[in-house]
Amino acid sequence: MEFLIKDKCYIKQQDNLEMLKGLRSESVDLTYSDILYNTGRTLKDYDDRLGTPQEAMEWYRPRLIEMKRILKPTGSIYLQCDCRLVHYLKVLMDEIFGMKNFQNDIVWCYRTQGFNRNKWSQKHDNILFYSKSKKFTFNLEEVREKEISESTQKRWGKEIKETGLIPTMKNGKLYQSSPYSPPRDWMVINALAQAHKEKLDYVTQKPKELITRFIKASSNEGDVVADFFMGSCTTGEVALELGRKFIGCDIGEKAFNTSKERLQRFNK
Repeated sequence: MEFLIKDKCYIKQQDNLEMLKGLRSESVDLTYSDILYNTGRTLKDYDDRLGTPQEAMEWYRPRLIEMKRILKPTGSIYLQCDCRLVHYLKVLMDEIFGMKNFQNDIVWCYRTQGFNRNKWSQKHDNILFYSKSKKFTFNLEEVREKEISESTQKRWGKEIKETGLIPTMKNGKLYQSSPYSPPRDWMVINALAQAHKEKLDYVTQKPKELITRFIKASSNEGDVVADFFMGSCTTGEVALELGRKFIGCDIGEKAFNTSKERLQRFNK
């Protein structure tokens, strides 16, 4: 099954390796994927079993090689995982993308119900961020932390409101700078509660706020964003809302149907 919106998006129910092999080299600006974590469980919406960590890496290897091939020279890849595979994937991605193209290991901290009484509760995911080359797209101004200290707000509140900038003195000269701080490599964003307005009937759906940061940072309007573990298609919805194009696939029928229904509103 497939679904197309001309000049906007193309999604398909297909094994991601098959789709990747059919895409042109250097045709994608950004890949973000919330991948299989290899929990060893069959979840309600998909099978999350890849075997041993070594078997999982052999499964990932050809897919990561293809993801690198289809990225433009200025492109980037974000892979979201957790403690089960992050260290194995980091070594494999160093091999495929090159250690010099490792940009960061971003940590998403979240709150969910329940906690472990016997050890520190596991309440974060890792997002491995690699570029294809040294010259990659990164829009700093799009992802500055929108936090202004109380003292700065008190001193420069009027100027910030009028210009969006903070007057600062340097070497006796007056400059204006952004009131927002550079982005951190960790973020606290709540996981989607069952009653959340974004929540669909898909077990591992991620918040739009989280994926919005990556798409804004590492792509521009008109760029092609891809997700080869499409799931509920949060990546696709955010990409289209931000004026990007989207390519995606998932081997699961439910994932495809959920994605198609979610993207229908852009078919105008």
